[in-house]
Amino acid sequence: MKLTRHNGRSGKNGAYNPKHNDRRFDIGNSDHIDQERAKQNVYWDCYQGFHFPSDREQEDRIVYSFEQIEQAYYLEHYTDYCEGQHERNRQTGHSSRDRSPQDLWKDKKTCPEESLIQIGTMEASVPPEVLAEIAAEFFEEFERRFGSHIHILDWSLHLDEATPHIHERHVFDCENRYGEIAPQQEKALEALGFDLPNPDQKASKLNNRKMTFDAACRALLFDICAKHGLHLDHEPEYGGRKYLEKQDYILMKQKEKMAVQDQQIESKKADLEELTVRIEDTEAFVEEVADTAYEQAVDAVTRTVREEIRNEDFGLIEEQRRIVLNDASLSDRERNFAGRIFAGLMNRFRGMTQYISDRISAILKSPEKKAVIKEPIKESIRDRLARSQKKADELNARRREEQGLPPKRKQQNIEL
Repeated sequence: MKLTRHNGRSGKNGAYNPKHNDRRFDIGNSDHIDQERAKQNVYWDCYQGFHFPSDREQEDRIVYSFEQIEQAYYLEHYTDYCEGQHERNRQTGHSSRDRSPQDLWKDKKTCPEESLIQIGTMEASVPPEVLAEIAAEFFEEFERRFGSHIHILDWSLHLDEATPHIHERHVFDCENRYGEIAPQQEKALEALGFDLPNPDQKASKLNNRKMTFDAACRALLFDICAKHGLHLDHEPEYGGRKYLEKQDYILMKQKEKMAVQDQQIESKKADLEELTVRIEDTEAFVEEVADTAYEQAVDAVTRTVREEIRNEDFGLIEEQRRIVLNDASLSDRERNFAGRIFAGLMNRFRGMTQYISDRISAILKSPEKKAVIKEPIKESIRDRLARSQKKADELNARRREEQGLPPKRKQQNIEL
């Protein structure tokens, strides 16, 4: 059984129109389409999602055709590019070159590319549900790997013809030198990291990044089919052995590159998790140190206030007691009475001092005050940690230089 994935943009009548794909025409005039089985077809587009002709209630909510969906996508995403180009054309006196988003959609160089995916032939093919599962996995992985520059606009699973197959349409785009997003295939593939099949030779019709991209998609489809237990013939239906050898080479190189990319992604995930743990640990440490420092600061402030009150007020009371008790005009009875009064005053002031210090401590330790006053403490701790880390890094760098070792790879800075 063979796997087929053909791609194209245009034919003798110009750019392909998706009317065939979503069956927005009178299928009664097409002998090769079974009208009853057409109700089992599956359709998807990037704005309305899935729709199934067999679900009449759901189907009635599908308003827009694939053609309208694609034109809406071009209008939404490429209007800025068109308007920018119009202004540049005006400045150079070439306004006749102006194009609208709809013109881009119709142009065979910038229109969506269409892929046909089929497993098997009229004589033998995979069950429709298996083809649907394989396609769904492929589109999901396609989006994960290439979705930043290649956008699936719509696809349809046709079960109403001789062999189950899928039509899928996508557009390539990339930011141009003016900062505008424009439909451009080679730039998009270059941005995704695809190389020429023969990097030492100039780009040409027989040496372009699209060939490498198609080989990667073919490899991806074969891998997904293998997971579903399908053993397919890898030799293409066209091109012969020489073509196959070149394609195998491209597939091999692309698989190696994708494996490296996957390892890099996993490594970055691990690094991110490690950084997250480090940040969380550092924040917990800063919080703990700030709490301890703040509690100690509050205790010190309270103790200082208590001592200052005792030193100031108790000193005044003691001075007055000494003056009164040394007054020679007082009788012994008056002197004893005065002594009891001053002793009572001392006890009362001790109580007041304790009350005041307790109130100050309670206010400073309240959650509201604590949250506000702790921030400078935490910032100070962070600054101290950053300075210590910088000194340690400088010391390690000098040691590595003295030992003749290469500089250590810089890690991402962490904002504490």
